[in-house]
Parts: sequence; structure tokens; C-alpha cells
Amino acid sequence: MFQRFRRTRLNKHLRALVRETSVSVNDFIYPLFIRSGKGIKTEIASMPGVFQMSIDEVLKECEELKSLGIYSILLFGIPDVKDSIGSDSLCEHGIIASSIRAIKEAHPDMFVVTDLCFCEYTDHGHCGIIDMKTQSVNNDATLEISGKQAVIHAKAGADMIAPSGMMDGIIETLRTALDAAGFENLPIMSYSTKFASGYYGPFRDVAESAPSFGDRASYQMDSANRREAINESISDEMQGADILMVKPALAYLDIVREIKDNTSLPMAVYNVSGEYAMLKLAQKHNLIDYERVMMENMIAFKRAGADIIISYHAKEVAKLLNSK
Repeated sequence: MFQRFRRTRLNKHLRALVRETSVSVNDFIYPLFIRSGKGIKTEIASMPGVFQMSIDEVLKECEELKSLGIYSILLFGIPDVKDSIGSDSLCEHGIIASSIRAIKEAHPDMFVVTDLCFCEYTDHGHCGIIDMKTQSVNNDATLEISGKQAVIHAKAGADMIAPSGMMDGIIETLRTALDAAGFENLPIMSYSTKFASGYYGPFRDVAESAPSFGDRASYQMDSANRREAINESISDEMQGADILMVKPALAYLDIVREIKDNTSLPMAVYNVSGEYAMLKLAQKHNLIDYERVMMENMIAFKRAGADIIISYHAKEVAKLLNSK
């Protein structure tokens, strides 16, 4: 006798009872892009609904986020002056450190995650110090200043550090630096499996972080490599990461599931700018049922194994969930 799967689909309440995967407002971290000045809220053409904001506008944004039930944010800084080593990110009065202090003073209940990298702060747009002989990022020199950056974030009041530069040994370096400075309880969310992807294009518009030469293929992962992807995340777990991440999300859900099956740590995905921009463009041209497809993507992230979703859609998702 064949099984009648439709028996549990015919009634909407029974469908809800047997539903295996759910999405909650508590699953989300919302990215914010901060620059100096006042009264600045500049929408990014390639990412409708996403803005570069000054600190005063970010404080207003936090009020809106809390009204939707979103209390976790990921900060990216856009300095006025960039140089070869990203000095603004190594300064206690730089854009990120100043932003953390202002947010924690005005909104102490916000959970502030900080992106730790150098691409937004360097004049060459790469994620660390350049070795002039090879024209590539010097891994170990970048580790040294990364530890300094992490301590600055911690002293300013960051609740979690998220290093995105894909330097080998970054988690051990940050854990050592944070512990030595007395921040042994500050968690690290590792960009543990981050691919060299074409999906990042619009992000480089909002973060003003496009490389001025070459690409990031020497330090971000080859999108064709499955075993290496798992090894990257397991290595970060062994170095002391508290949360692992796969970035981008949509094209790499097989990797999310495989890593999830090989770790007991919480898993995050970054629903990146290109994924967001494509849905927004399809919405603009009435090609899809936008809200339905957006929610299908969120379910897919959770079904693949994600516990945390970093997404520019977070406010829209929260409004939908809160309206039910």
C-alpha cells in the first residue's frame, strides 16, 4: 500500500503541527553601515532599503529595530580617511569604536556585533597589510593588527567580534588577544567558511570596500571546494570560535548542512548583498511574489542548519512575522 502523504497536508492546522522548520525574529542579526557626520542617511542604489548612516541616524534605527523585536546588529564602519593599514580601525576614536560607545550608551539592551576586517579602512580595499613583493595580503602581519583591533572593539563595549578577513589563524590570534586583555568571556563569531564570491558586489558599494587591484581569491575560499570548506570551519572551532558561519548563503546550503553535521557549535549564515539585490530587483519588476520567496529563502537557511541569519531582509521578515 502506498503512503498517503497528503493526509497531513489537507488541514492548515495539521500542517502547522507537523511543520519541521520555523523562522523567528530571534534568529536575525541586522547589518548597519556607519560613517561620520550628522543627519546622514544615504540609500544605496544597488541595495534598496539599505543605507549608509551617521551615528545619530543609527541610534534612531535601533529604536525601530527594537520595536520589531530585533536586538542584534552587525556594525561596519566607513571611515573618512583610509590608508595602507586601515589606521581608523586601530584607533579608539575611530568610526567603529565611537559607534559602539554611542549605541551602548543609548541602547544598552542592543547586542552589538562588530565586523573585524580592514577592507573598509584601507586605501587598497584588501583585508589586511599588503606584501609589496607579492601584491597579496601578508597573513601574519595582518594577524598582529587584527588582535589590536579586537581589543579596541572590546574596550568600546562590543558584545561579540566577527572577523571576516579570512586570515589563517585569526581565531586563535583574537582569542589570545582578548583573553590577555581580560575579555575571556567575549564570544567570537567566525566567518569560518567564506567564499570568494560574485554575490558580494552591492556590499562593496555600501561599504566602499572594492579592491583597487586584483581580487581576494588568495584568502577567500574557492567556491568549488567542499572538503576544504568543512576543514576551514572545523579548524576555527578548534582555535576557539564560539559560532561558525557560511557566507554567502543561498548557493552554499549544501556546505551549511555538511558543516552542521560535523560540529556542535551554533551555525550562522550571511544572506549577502547580491542575494538581497536580486530579490529586490525581481520585486521591482513584479517577477515574483516577493514576500513569499523571501520567506522561502529564510526557511531554506534554517532547514539547512542555520541557527542565526544575518540578513538585510531582517526588518521585512520581522514585520511579516509580527503581523501573523
